[in-house]
Amino acid sequence: MCIRDRDMGMLLASVEAPYHEIALSRRAGVYDISLADGPVEMDRDFVLQWSPVSGREPGAALFIERVDGEYYGLLMLVPPAADRAPEPAAREMVFVVDTSGSMGGVSIRQARDSLDQALRHLRPQDSFNIIEFNSSHRALFSRSLRATRHNVQRATEFVRHLDASGGTEMLPALQAALATPGQHDELIAQQSLRQVIFITDGAVGNETALYEEIVQRLGASRLFTVGIGSAPNSWFMQMAAQAGRGTYTYIADVQEVGRKMDALFRQLSSPVATQLEVDWPDGAEAWPQRLPDLYQGEPLLVAVKLGRQLPSAGINVRGFMGEQAWTRELQPGDGADPAFAADHPG
Repeated sequence: MCIRDRDMGMLLASVEAPYHEIALSRRAGVYDISLADGPVEMDRDFVLQWSPVSGREPGAALFIERVDGEYYGLLMLVPPAADRAPEPAAREMVFVVDTSGSMGGVSIRQARDSLDQALRHLRPQDSFNIIEFNSSHRALFSRSLRATRHNVQRATEFVRHLDASGGTEMLPALQAALATPGQHDELIAQQSLRQVIFITDGAVGNETALYEEIVQRLGASRLFTVGIGSAPNSWFMQMAAQAGRGTYTYIADVQEVGRKMDALFRQLSSPVATQLEVDWPDGAEAWPQRLPDLYQGEPLLVAVKLGRQLPSAGINVRGFMGEQAWTRELQPGDGADPAFAADHPG
């Protein structure tokens, strides 16, 4: 086996195959990889792992392929190393938890455990609120409050008493969570990032109405969905998270709660770049249209259809790192920018 001309679009700090011995050679930014000892038995997967050389800002690379006379691209943004990333700005986190009858038993215990995990990841500069819903909904606070020790203790007690009963009226709770905050409270600093975490077994029948509500009311919020129990409506949960510029986490087993929720809340607590935008040329079609944030430890990929002409000018990627504006320009042209690769089949 040999992988030739492997171009990752940026210099790499390491390349590894954890289950095989490999031989590696490099020409500029292009890598050739082969099995060090020649052919081997196919008794295990071949896994190739690499990490880029990390600076203080995100890395960016654009790969382009021509298919049937039209150009298609894949933009990759890679976060810097954790020790070089800026201190994340304060966040507002709104937890929405399903306490309907269908959540009885293991599911409500998983929900309570999930919220306990979330409260442990709050920082004093963050603010938060909890909304529970069944046949009706109620919020812990009338508005989001600072994550002081006292307020977190109140929330912990609130979570401990959550119980499953009644029907499932998601829409009013979702509207309350996505409502634009009212008049600015001078006692609470303006939040640069608002994260809504929606925890449910996903047993819904009005997916279309809920999805439309998310699209209309999302605003600057990010929506992250968590499906727990044996039968979540994964289609709705995934579509809701995509529209909300967030992610979907599925928890099927009570043993997974700690690991998966800890991973989710660690991710949410370390946004590297927010309010991301790309200046694509006229006529380009990109997906996702509204970019999610870039988080520590996870690259961000954007697919684009450029049309029959390559861009004649640089493509700008911009956003904010903490409270500081950040921009990266990818320049087209043969060899002009190693991060702008215009001939990449596949």
